[in-house]
Amino acid sequence: MRRLHKILLVLILSVSVLGLKAYAGEPAKEGVAAKEMDVKELILEHLADSYEWHVTKVGKTDIAIPLPVILYGTNGWYVFMSSAFHGGHEHEGFFIATDGKHKGKIVEKDAAGNELRPLDISITKDAASLLFCSALLIFIIMFVTRSYKKGVYESKKGFVGFMEMFIMNINDDVIKPCIGKDYKRFAPYLLTVFFFIFLNNLMGLIPIFPGGANVTGNIAITFVLAICTFVIVQLFGTKEYWKEIFWPDVPLWLKAPVPIMPAIELVGVFTKPFALMIRLFANILAGHSIVLGLTCLVFVTVKLGLTMNTSMSVVSVLFSVFISLVELLVAYIQAYVFTMLSAVFIGLARVEPHHSTKEHR
Repeated sequence: MRRLHKILLVLILSVSVLGLKAYAGEPAKEGVAAKEMDVKELILEHLADSYEWHVTKVGKTDIAIPLPVILYGTNGWYVFMSSAFHGGHEHEGFFIATDGKHKGKIVEKDAAGNELRPLDISITKDAASLLFCSALLIFIIMFVTRSYKKGVYESKKGFVGFMEMFIMNINDDVIKPCIGKDYKRFAPYLLTVFFFIFLNNLMGLIPIFPGGANVTGNIAITFVLAICTFVIVQLFGTKEYWKEIFWPDVPLWLKAPVPIMPAIELVGVFTKPFALMIRLFANILAGHSIVLGLTCLVFVTVKLGLTMNTSMSVVSVLFSVFISLVELLVAYIQAYVFTMLSAVFIGLARVEPHHSTKEHR
């Protein structure tokens, strides 16, 4: 316990000194007003995707990993590294917009001087992190699978045993009860989705390379995951599922001549994946934003004096640690909820024909 107290004290003092240096250590140049910290801009910048993977900063030098830029502009295809844009330079007529609706994106100008977005399939930071986490997940699963290929089936220990427990928990307690008798057809997809989301959530909490990317807090990623569940639900839906949508078992006046209930059921088909997409995106994005906001308290309160800044530094560090621990729990919960709801939606689409009262008798 004493060791933990010492670590927190050192962390608080370090952050306080860092904040003081950031604002007081370098006096403003003559005739130039000191720049105020824009907390909103800072948070959005850290959460946004980028064309390079920032690693750290040594002095005034940013150390970043350039990523491939792949564009199709007005004059054809272009492939180069994002380091070509270093320092705000233009390359092959392309540049990164600093303001406007395309801010942070690669654009080019037409003959009239208007900014145009080319077809952009570049490997951004989020895409690179997604590929890295996918490769890491494949490696982990293949490592676990390898131990079973050796033909030894006794109780596993260590990491392999932990993964076995994890997999069986999701399979037996989530997928099987929610889908029913033919759950094995959908278990590979649902298990992959769970571990993919969970691993990306964990990597997003690591502030140093190769972590820190806001993958599951990117709505494009959650959109694709939701679309995958949507497609599976519609493709494997039974006749009874479609009957309940277009001709539900309700009084006739609710479905003809005005199809009130079919319209409601049809809207529900699209709101289910929408809920999946927004729930994961909003929770992960909110968690990252709160941690960044709490960290900014240290720098925002510097000009209020040493006493106020130190007090707020204590609050910032303690709450940041607390929220980070909560985020570890949220990383699991959001993967669990997405998998569970996907399994529930698939299970509802696999509904069997209702038996009549006579058949039951």
